Amino acid sequence: MNWNTVSFDWNQARAFLVTAEEGSLSAAARSLRLTQPTLGRQVAALEERLGVTLFERVGRSLTLTQSGLDLLHHVRGMGEAAGRFSLAASGQSQTIEGHVSITATNMMATFHLPPVFKKIREMAPEIELEILASSEVRDLRRREADIAIRHGRPEHPELIAKLVGETTAHLYGASEHLDAVGRPMHPDDISDADFIGFGDPTEYLPYLTDIGLPLTRENFKTTTNSGTVILALMRQGFGLSMLTRQDADLAEGIEQVLPDLDPIPIPIWLVTHRELHTSRRIRLVFDLLAEELS
Repeated sequence: MNWNTVSFDWNQARAFLVTAEEGSLSAAARSLRLTQPTLGRQVAALEERLGVTLFERVGRSLTLTQSGLDLLHHVRGMGEAAGRFSLAASGQSQTIEGHVSITATNMMATFHLPPVFKKIREMAPEIELEILASSEVRDLRRREADIAIRHGRPEHPELIAKLVGETTAHLYGASEHLDAVGRPMHPDDISDADFIGFGDPTEYLPYLTDIGLPLTRENFKTTTNSGTVILALMRQGFGLSMLTRQDADLAEGIEQVLPDLDPIPIPIWLVTHRELHTSRRIRLVFDLLAEELS
């Protein structure tokens, strides 16, 4: 191969790829943890080296030119190859130091993981922990996180999943709210009650009707993708919601509603990439999480 014909570097190619996928320099800069001027200079340098215009700039928005579109799928292939290389290299690392990112829901990250992280810090103080507290499902195959704690089992063959436990969800409300509207004694009593939904209520509404709750989409006047926000909304009287018993026990001013209802089982899966599982630092964190969450 004639390496003299390679007229750009990977940082510039990556800057182009991420800007194209994110749709703006500002979003791409946040994704790469760079300043926007730095990222802009990398894209401009790539355009100068290649002698083509990759983006049309209209105000604050960017649109790929035809040359940019033609080159994008080549750079995407490079990005996928770089991701595979990074996974393989991380998997070969045998030092118990370095960065490990863990994604979990806000509730899990806030209420249950800090004691585990303290043990990790005591056992391996050189490990740098990054906690991604979000209900968004991160793509472990693209290194958006090293380890994920999920409530659904992933099916992709590149991922390793371990069932570390199972909890149950029950119906709860704020005591002050129930003092005002009354405590339901039968499932039919909540047919007109306000509920706080987690994400898209239509996705889990069948689980609620299966346990005998006569609810429709109209009951969910407020929705959020954050468990900690659900708690705050419950305390303000926005309605009832499903919580795990462990989360409710840690929250003040919350009580169970209709305790005779069948609980909804919620599995807890620990997930990592198959190659990352051979890394000593990631394996240590994975095993400690599995032990503590069990």
